[in-house]
Amino acid sequence: MTRMTRRILLAGAMALAITPAAWAADPLKEIRIDWATYNPVSMVLKQKGLLEKEFAKDGITVTWVQSAGSNKALEFLNAGSIDFGSTAGSAALVAKINGNPIKSIYVYSRPEWTALVTGKDSKIASVAELKGKRVAVTRGTDPHIFLVRALLGAGLTEKDITPVLLQHADGKTALIRGDVDAWAGLDPMMAQAEVEEGAKLFYRKADANTWGILNVREQFLKDHPDAARRVLAVYEEARKYSLANYDELKKTFIAVTKLPEAVVDKQLKERTELTHSRIGAPQRESILAAGLALQQAGVVDAKVDVKSTLDALIDDQVPLPTN
Repeated sequence: MTRMTRRILLAGAMALAITPAAWAADPLKEIRIDWATYNPVSMVLKQKGLLEKEFAKDGITVTWVQSAGSNKALEFLNAGSIDFGSTAGSAALVAKINGNPIKSIYVYSRPEWTALVTGKDSKIASVAELKGKRVAVTRGTDPHIFLVRALLGAGLTEKDITPVLLQHADGKTALIRGDVDAWAGLDPMMAQAEVEEGAKLFYRKADANTWGILNVREQFLKDHPDAARRVLAVYEEARKYSLANYDELKKTFIAVTKLPEAVVDKQLKERTELTHSRIGAPQRESILAAGLALQQAGVVDAKVDVKSTLDALIDDQVPLPTN
């Protein structure tokens, strides 16, 4: 046997000796997760330190990052700077179509968090009247998708308006200042404009608001499935607590946002439902309808198989507590 042959055989034996555990991901040391004012459950989760308590015994730290909109959460997920991010279902679908490696695994709310908004003195009363007008909008979010679908229903497209691309809070400011004619709003900024500034929600369609969805990076779910399960279990604990303790939910929300009670009640009591957690048929149908409408509007390429992409996006196999 030559020296070269012995080396080859030795290398082969060493490769066979490596167990599957040797190829496992590095031990988890940190979980990075977002919180957002459009996701009230995340604020309770953060305030009560529930994730920190769950993972302290493993020496795993929890790092919180604020998402100002679905677009920001999806940017963070795509960059790998967070592991879990809060978005609208429709925004997650568009991101998946564009190659963002995420899985949607949980429902944190059923909101009516967006509508089309004008200032208190505006004469605009219908979507058709937006033709030729300046409209503030945050691309890659449910309000943007809501706007596109509303325009489609009125026989218009984004080419018929002048989109003014701003993050949600800046869109509200632009509307109040009169810099734009309308705004594709998002709560709690929308509720604040309505209560404090007399802004008018001139076009509402609750069913066109897609669900509040928690997403995870595909690689994180693949490498740490048990940690993902535990995160969802704690999320579920926070959702049930929020549902059963409205006053505490409101107190937490006010402490973080510094918004008055009337604004918070408008968002949480009137336009947010926290009774769902699993991604099932209603959520799938809502997100699919949004994706097909975007395709019809030309925002999503005609060649994209929207349903197959939705199937690839949703992972409903991560177990939730049954009690």
